[in-house]
Amino acid sequence: MAATPSTAPIPPAAATPGQPVATLRERLRAGFGLLGPRHPRHTLSMAQVDTLGLPVGDDGVVVGVNGEGQPAVLGVNRPTPFDILLIGGLWTTQVLALRVAATGARVAVETGRPAHWAQVVQAVGGGQSGMTVHEVGRVPPQGASATTPVLVIRDCGMRPPRGRVVSAPWQSVLTLLPYLSPLAPRLMRQARLVGVQRVSPDESVEIGRVTGLPRSEYEALPTLADGVTLWCTERDRQYVMTQPTDVETGLLGTARRMD
Repeated sequence: MAATPSTAPIPPAAATPGQPVATLRERLRAGFGLLGPRHPRHTLSMAQVDTLGLPVGDDGVVVGVNGEGQPAVLGVNRPTPFDILLIGGLWTTQVLALRVAATGARVAVETGRPAHWAQVVQAVGGGQSGMTVHEVGRVPPQGASATTPVLVIRDCGMRPPRGRVVSAPWQSVLTLLPYLSPLAPRLMRQARLVGVQRVSPDESVEIGRVTGLPRSEYEALPTLADGVTLWCTERDRQYVMTQPTDVETGLLGTARRMD
């Protein structure tokens, strides 16, 4: 039942010097509350503004640390369609799935190896509010929205079929490729974000050709350590080391490229 405004008179309130009581009553009726203590304003000169540092990072999921040891954040929950391609291992994908689910987003996994995901689903909690696993080609509509964002993970092998559920507002899609496949060039061009872990020298050359990586960058791909990913967008590139928490290590083990 909606509350009705009170018609009781407002009791007299103390006024600051030069402040009429009637003005305070008007402020209370308008919902501004009581006047607080009077303090001088905090002001900065233009020269001092540049010295300010605010400990605020990007909004998203921490996928690891960059070369400077700073948190690397991936914004998965977006109001626009967002496709991610990871050429790498299941371990990194599952760490990402756990962290996305921890933000309150739902995770739907399309996979041909459900047994590899059973322990993760149990840890997150299944059902519409956690993580669900579906056979390849059988992911139902997820009903993503701003209040219930969704990450669809496609763990469908080297040749993933076209998905029934595609990226949409508040519904990102991450496709996992264990290695480079004939479908990889098309998927790399379509993705807004591409992650590459350790690959063979021949694969690194092809990845460099498709993504336009400098030679020094793609020649380093065969030497990447376990847990290291090169994340690439059209304009930026960043090496990220995924460091598991104690809980993630207990559930998934240590970082590894091979499954």
